[in-house]
Amino acid sequence: MAGKKIENNTAGSPLEAHVASSKIRAEHIDKVYKTGKKSVAAIEDVSIDIQDNDFVCIVGPSGCGKSTLLRMLAGLDFPSAGNIIVNDRKVTGPGPDRGMVFQTYTLFPWMNVEDNIKFGLKIKKLPKAEQQEIADRYLKIIGLEKFAKSYSKELSGGMKQRVAIARALANQPEVLLMDEPFGALDPHTKSMMQLLMREIWVKEHPTVVFITHDIDEAVFLADKIYVMSARPGKMIKRVNVYLPHKRTLDLKDSPEFIKIRKGINALLYMANTEEDME
Repeated sequence: MAGKKIENNTAGSPLEAHVASSKIRAEHIDKVYKTGKKSVAAIEDVSIDIQDNDFVCIVGPSGCGKSTLLRMLAGLDFPSAGNIIVNDRKVTGPGPDRGMVFQTYTLFPWMNVEDNIKFGLKIKKLPKAEQQEIADRYLKIIGLEKFAKSYSKELSGGMKQRVAIARALANQPEVLLMDEPFGALDPHTKSMMQLLMREIWVKEHPTVVFITHDIDEAVFLADKIYVMSARPGKMIKRVNVYLPHKRTLDLKDSPEFIKIRKGINALLYMANTEEDME
């Protein structure tokens, strides 16, 4: 697998065509962790190219370096070799052009829902009227207008993640980075959050990079899926997902959806088999 070139894969026929420009590039990224005299390679020679307004999912086995890669895109960690470029600028740390949503609920418990959403806006010192307008808009988008004055202890897990997403989007980042944000939710709430996230993307069109180990989730949400091998993580293929722009949950039962899911599962199985043989 070492040094294998990323392949492009298409499934089905494109329903829409649009001109897009490059937003994020990772160029030949290595990440090595050193503990004493030992070195552990987490990521090896990873390159990705994400275009403006893409919804990209990255999938792979647990421990393959998906979250490590996302943290490097966010500027929270740094590659041992290679470069990460966002908007034609090398990433040297976190920035307002990138928002992040984690699996754990990162709301401020002493703030109500509305104030959590306004948090970044207050730091930017936007006028109060503008802060309120933006907060009201995202409360409506996530369907929590009636919970504006509620605190996190009064919310379900799915509601907390809706607030976290709204808070990230309220700052109008150019890139939204999401690290398995629905991984801790029950199956029904998870499906509802996937539907909401896709609807938000259709309305807002941020560039999204979404980490998940759930293949169904990746196929439902994404327009492009990068598939990683087991550690040390390598990019083995990019899968272009040609499914309807607006999606409903019954799409998961369609032949096109099932075909893409099976293809990705086959890629992961072959990659792991090859690794075991080396």
